[in-house]
Amino acid sequence: MTPRLAQRAIVEIAAAWRDQDPDAETRAELDRLIADATAGDSAAEAQLHDRFDTRLEFGTAGLRGRIEAGSNRMNRVLVAQAAAGLAAFLLGKGDNPSVVIGYDGRKNSQVFATDTAELMVGAGVRAIILPRLLPTPVLAFAVRHLGVSAGVMVTASHNPPQDNGYKVYLGGDDDGSQIVPPADGEIAAQILRVAAEQNVLELPRSTDYETAGEDVLDEYVRLTAALAGPSSAPVTYVYTAMHGVGWETARRVFIDAGFGEPVIVAKQIQPDADFPTVNFPNPEEPGAMDLSFATATEVDAELVIANDPDADRLAVGIPDPDGGWQRLSGNEVGALLGWRMAERLSVARELSVAREFSVAGQVSAAAPHGVLAASIVSSPALAAVASHYRLDYADTLTGFKWVSRVPGLFYGYEEALGYLVDPDKIRDKDGISAAVEFIAMVADLKAEGKTLEEHRLAFAETFGAFASDQISVRVSDLADIPRIMDRLRATPPEMIGDVPVRLIDDFADGFEQFPPSNILRIWLDDGSRVIVRPSGTEPKVKVYLDASSTDGSALERQDKAQAAVDALGAGVRKLLADA
Repeated sequence: MTPRLAQRAIVEIAAAWRDQDPDAETRAELDRLIADATAGDSAAEAQLHDRFDTRLEFGTAGLRGRIEAGSNRMNRVLVAQAAAGLAAFLLGKGDNPSVVIGYDGRKNSQVFATDTAELMVGAGVRAIILPRLLPTPVLAFAVRHLGVSAGVMVTASHNPPQDNGYKVYLGGDDDGSQIVPPADGEIAAQILRVAAEQNVLELPRSTDYETAGEDVLDEYVRLTAALAGPSSAPVTYVYTAMHGVGWETARRVFIDAGFGEPVIVAKQIQPDADFPTVNFPNPEEPGAMDLSFATATEVDAELVIANDPDADRLAVGIPDPDGGWQRLSGNEVGALLGWRMAERLSVARELSVAREFSVAGQVSAAAPHGVLAASIVSSPALAAVASHYRLDYADTLTGFKWVSRVPGLFYGYEEALGYLVDPDKIRDKDGISAAVEFIAMVADLKAEGKTLEEHRLAFAETFGAFASDQISVRVSDLADIPRIMDRLRATPPEMIGDVPVRLIDDFADGFEQFPPSNILRIWLDDGSRVIVRPSGTEPKVKVYLDASSTDGSALERQDKAQAAVDALGAGVRKLLADA
């Protein structure tokens, strides 16, 4: 842990930060805390320590944190240091660097984006800012579409309302993907250099940045709508933007795709930085989709489509047999979309081979090739789909920055509601493109006289049934996380519940193609799997449970897989309690 600074030192550090802060609100915060701490208020001093004993670490997820004053918070000083550090990194990589900048509807997002643009131009980097608040997928698309060196998206995605963040993409050889090592470390080093050597008020600025034209959004909409193909049966569907920025773009895409206007969740459709109707603006959280389900019941909808606030994730709701609604898990959506994509690739291959044999004397191009990929904590279902169609499959580390970089990627997903259905257009998860594919799938099934529930049963009949669950152990002391992982390594379990452990893969020193990571993957004798890892963004240890079945009918397979996961969950909870 970072050593705790003495009172006088922490007050001096806070005062130096305040004196370079261009934001009146956060300056006033520090004025109050400094005055109270100097007067002996222990709570104020503790606040200063919390804000200044360390700083938000710039990593492969960029920056993300609470909007307040201090080096361990998101604010204009920290963003200025990040922008200047990123500019220095880009200038060191080649001549004429450029960056495109996007922002969502959270507090200070436009301010942080404008600061970044001005500081980039002041440093000698060409800067283009998107014309207004837009989804993260549009920014990720713009990096490739505009051929720039980098992209910055100011967003905290589905974090709590008081948070904001700073996500970085790289162009060129990185093809518009999010940063990974060693680039993240190189950028972080430049940011720390700026923080140590420069007052952000003295950094050169310029308002000579460019504003992107509407053609960027138009082209994203055109390419995304085209994923749907010819229209089939009409589908009545509900859409929510979860108080985020997805609606304008998603509506245009849905209409151009031939789906017609969705029924909207009116209270959640416009950007609102307070997220007033949800406790946590994440479609995975209990209750977050209640308004969507109520709206769907009122209009007798067939489907609910939900984007998270920056629209890079997709959640899907479907009717329950008992008349209610349920949210499909990320693994269920990922597997169904994977099946659709695998069929598409398989048909393309067959057509290519047929053309090769039907055109005498003509040398055709190689059959279409593509890889299906998922993060290692996602369900094994996609690997089963790939095997069935004799397609290549790849596991990646957790995070879409890894999924998007798989060579030859045709489709990729991660269980946390992230899907990439069009890697030729974008190299990041895209909740709007994925929604198009899912709505089109439901429409195609309807045109064939089939329901989505029947399609889910057909999946279990074809590939087996797969069930998943997740357990999170939240800690108050971050030191508990390595303690839990160390105990599991020192005393590895021989049984989980009533099932013997067959094998444990420890990624600590690297495993197979993976670099060193704090991950344990536990295989059980019945074929089920448990993965344990610390969360990358929250004070949690996360455990992923997976089981499958190929015995009996489709319904029996589903029941057996779910029973295995339920038993696995009970065993893991006992194991973690003992740890």
